Amino acid sequence: MPRAAAIIRAGGLVAFPTETVYGLGANAFDAPALARIFEAKERPTFDPLIVHIADRADLVRLFTEAALADPRVTILADAFWPGALTMVAAARPEVPGLVRAGLETVGVRLPRHETALALIRAAGTPIAAPSANRFGRLSPTSADHVLEQLDGRIDAVLLGEATDIGVESSVVALDGVGPARLLRHGGIPLEDLELALASHGGIVATAPTARPGTPLQAPGMTESHYAPVVPLLLAAAGFPAGVTECALLAPDRAALTRLEARASAAGAMVHASVALSDALNPVAAAAHLFERLHELEAALLRSAGPTARIVVAPYPEGGLGSAIADRLRRAATTPQ
Repeated sequence: MPRAAAIIRAGGLVAFPTETVYGLGANAFDAPALARIFEAKERPTFDPLIVHIADRADLVRLFTEAALADPRVTILADAFWPGALTMVAAARPEVPGLVRAGLETVGVRLPRHETALALIRAAGTPIAAPSANRFGRLSPTSADHVLEQLDGRIDAVLLGEATDIGVESSVVALDGVGPARLLRHGGIPLEDLELALASHGGIVATAPTARPGTPLQAPGMTESHYAPVVPLLLAAAGFPAGVTECALLAPDRAALTRLEARASAAGAMVHASVALSDALNPVAAAAHLFERLHELEAALLRSAGPTARIVVAPYPEGGLGSAIADRLRRAATTPQ
């Protein structure tokens, strides 16, 4: 840990585990270091970064006094921190523009992963950290996933406890007026957020995809995101036409059996197939989503031809399932 913290203080990049996915961290107040994140990830600068803190007291370095006076900050922090919630509010002027994507706001999260917290404390500074992957690609839930995409581009990878949630944080915007806005589905279900904010204006889910060419209010709002190298197709009904080689992913064992039957009827060669959980279990599914997609991607790259596809049965909406469904929709969208 001391070596990783020293790298952060010296302007380097360290990948580290959180309870959601692996993050790629740099000193949140070091603009050249932040620029290295964008370079390593090939990430467009219109996509803001989330700042990770180890103590709620550090919010005074990031949110304005007016933002901190909003009672919803305390309500959400009491309910969900440490944890998989990012709050977006007005930023202090010293927060670098690269973190904010030029906006007037900044997203902040206090993770509950002990390795992440230890790194932030040892570095002595909030750490800006998007997911530790190439932009738009599958999010990493292990050190091996990080190295597959970023080896040679970053300075270190920390090992630690598993990323048990497996999908990124929920992102909630707190504006000066009006209800809170859910910018990204994630590890905290919308239903839980609605309950916490019921007596303070509630929360509304905003348009899930930003307009092209405009700065994003939160990460993960591009139309195409979280995508494997092998194209992914959603099979809402029937089986995708023209697919002759594939790997299959389904919400549970029963759905996988149905998808396998459709693939067989279509004459497609199935190289690998997996269910996210035996019975429908969104917590288990989220924890293993990116891991299973990495496995299916590797199986097809190893043994299938260039026209192979990952075919996925859609995940039911509601609760944590909404975050899983969101990731799969974006992964299935072809970049323009």
